[in-house]
Amino acid sequence: MSEAEIVVDTKGMKCPLPVLKARKALKDVAPGGRLVVLATDPGATKDFEHFCKTTGCRLLAASEAQGVLTFTLQKP
Repeated sequence: MSEAEIVVDTKGMKCPLPVLKARKALKDVAPGGRLVVLATDPGATKDFEHFCKTTGCRLLAASEAQGVLTFTLQKP
């Protein structure tokens, strides 16, 4: 993890909390910086696809391991 990366742990939270927490955390991310969101809500995949469309963020990576979804977003 680089210093230009902020991690938001939303495991156990249901929609729309992961997206709301990510939106708040994004304010602290410098342009070009990365926001990593950890989530367990299966609906988060679609939520973050929509979040990226509405905020202009790039979804750099989305993965799932042991029930935890990880989304890596880059702020424009």
